[in-house]
Amino acid sequence: MNFDLSDEHRLVEQSTREWAAREVAPRIQQLDREHSFDRSILPKMAELGLLGICVPADYGGAGMDYISLGLACEELEYADTSLRVILSVHVALNSLTLLTWGSEAQKKKYLVPQAQGTLIATYGLTEPSAGSDARGIQTTAEKRGDRYVLNGEKMWISLADVADTFLVIAWTDSAKKRQRDPSGLSAFIVERQFKGFSSGTLTEKWGIRAGNTGFFKMDAVEVPEENLVGQAGEGFKIAMFALDQGRLSVAAGATGLIRACRDASAKYAHERKTFGVEIGQHQLVKEMLAQMESDYQASRLLWLRAAWLKNMGQRNTRETGLAKWFSTVASERAASDAVQIHGANGYSDEYPVGRFYRNAKGAVIYEGTREIHKLMQADYLLGYRTDKPLRCELPPHRS
Repeated sequence: MNFDLSDEHRLVEQSTREWAAREVAPRIQQLDREHSFDRSILPKMAELGLLGICVPADYGGAGMDYISLGLACEELEYADTSLRVILSVHVALNSLTLLTWGSEAQKKKYLVPQAQGTLIATYGLTEPSAGSDARGIQTTAEKRGDRYVLNGEKMWISLADVADTFLVIAWTDSAKKRQRDPSGLSAFIVERQFKGFSSGTLTEKWGIRAGNTGFFKMDAVEVPEENLVGQAGEGFKIAMFALDQGRLSVAAGATGLIRACRDASAKYAHERKTFGVEIGQHQLVKEMLAQMESDYQASRLLWLRAAWLKNMGQRNTRETGLAKWFSTVASERAASDAVQIHGANGYSDEYPVGRFYRNAKGAVIYEGTREIHKLMQADYLLGYRTDKPLRCELPPHRS
C-alpha cells in the first residue's frame, strides 16, 4: 500500500489550506460570535473548484476523486466546521447522489449548475420527530397526474435558508408508511421557488454558529414528476447512499478538527508557564497532546481507507461508518482536552478551543449518532448486518 499523496492531492490540500487561512480564518471568530453565515464564501469556494470537486468534468465539476474531497474537508474544518458543512451537504449528500441516481435530464438541469456553484444544494431527511429513525419521517408525496404534492417539515437542515435546491425524502405509499416499510419512501428534487415552500434559520444553536442551519416546510408543494430521483420506492436506498458520501466528509472534517485542537494546544503549551516551567513539561499535558496526535493519525488513516474504497468502486458503508464514528468521538475528546490544556483561557472566547469544543459536539449527533454507529459496527462483527452491492456505488473516476 502506498500512503503517499499524489501531486494532485497535495495541490488540493495546499490550495484549500491557504484559501481558508486567508479568506476565512481572520474573520471566523467574529462570524461565530454574531451567528452569521457569510454568503460571499460560496462564490469563492466555487471559483476554487470546491463546490464540484469530485463531480466529473462532463457535468461541470473538477473531476477529482474521493481522497481529494476528504482532503478539502479536512482543511476546511481546520479553519471552521461551518466551511466543511457546505461541502458535506452541497457535494457529498446532494450532488454525488444526483450523479449516481439522477436522470440525465436532472444532471443537466441541476448537477451542472451545482458543480459550478450557480445553484446551492442541500439534503432533507431529518424531521422534528425523526432523526436516527429514518422510517419515522412524516413528510408525504401524493401522486396527482404528472406531479407529486409534498407536505411536511424538515428540521436541522444545513443551508436551509441559503440553498436553491433540496433533495427531499418523503413517503409515496401511505400503506407502507403505516407499516414503516422503507420501500414506500421516494426521493425528490425540490426547488426553493416552488409555491408552498418556506424556510427559516435556527438562531439559538450552541455550535457551528458561523453556519446556516434551519428548517423548511412544504405546504402542498407541487413537484414535477421528472423531479423524482430514481424510481418510486427507492428513496430509502438513495437516502442511505447519500449518507455514505456525507459520512466520509464528516470523518475527514473531524480529523481536521483534531489537528486544529492539537496545533492550538501545542502552541499554548509552549506559551503558558506554571510552577516555573512551560506547561508542556507537565506529564498530564503531554498525555493529552499525545492522545490528540494518535487520534489524528488513526482518524486520517480510517477516512483515507474509506475514500480509497470509494475510488475503487467498492461498497464501503462499514468502513465509512467506522471512520465517521471514530473520528467524531476523537474530535470531541480532543476539543475537551484542548480546553483543559488552556485552563481558564480555554473557557474564554478569546481563544479558538472553546469554538472547537462547541463545534465538535454536533458531529457525534448528525449523520448517525455515535450510538447508532456503535450498533452498526457490532452488528457487522456479529454477522447481523451485511452489505449487498448498492446500485452504482461507483466513484466519479478511479485514481
